[in-house]
Amino acid sequence: MREKRVKHHIDGLVALLLFGVFAACVLVVLLTGADAYRRLTERDQAAYERRTGVQYIATRVRQADHAGGVAVEDFGGADALILGADETYAARVYCYDGWLMELYCLAEEPMEPQDGQRIMEAEALALSLEDGLLEVTLTAAGGTEDTLRLSLRSGDGDGPLGAARPDVNGEGAAS
Repeated sequence: MREKRVKHHIDGLVALLLFGVFAACVLVVLLTGADAYRRLTERDQAAYERRTGVQYIATRVRQADHAGGVAVEDFGGADALILGADETYAARVYCYDGWLMELYCLAEEPMEPQDGQRIMEAEALALSLEDGLLEVTLTAAGGTEDTLRLSLRSGDGDGPLGAARPDVNGEGAAS
C-alpha cells in the first residue's frame, strides 16, 4: 500500500514539473515578443519624428508655391523660409532655441524669433533657394540630418507640375 502512495506523489510531482517547464517556456516567448514589439515601436517612432519635420516643410512649401510665394531670408540671425512673401500675411518657418518654429503675421511686421509657435524639436535649419530649387537641411533633436530638395513649380516655369517632390537624403523621390 505504501508503494502506491509514493507512486502517486511522484506522478503529481512530474505533472507539476511539466506544468512549470511549460509556464517558463510561455513566459520566455512572451518576454521575447514584448521586447521585439518595444524595439519596433521605438524604431517606428524615431523614423516618424525624423521625417515629420521635412514633410511639414514640404507641405507648407507646396501650399505657397506660386510666383513669388516662397523666399529664403535671414530672420534673427538664422535662415528662415518665408511662405506667402508676396502677400499681406506671410508665414516664417525657422529654427530657434532648439525648436522648429512658425510665425504667421503681417509680411512687413517687425517680429522677433521668440514670437513664433513651436512646431517640433530641431537643432538647426539650413535653407538655400537657387533657380527654383529649394534645398532644406533639417537637423533633428537627436542630431540626425534630413535633406529635402524641392523643385518649385513657380520657379522658372520650365518644371512639370509634378516636379515638387522631395528627395530625402538622396533615396529617391517620395510622394
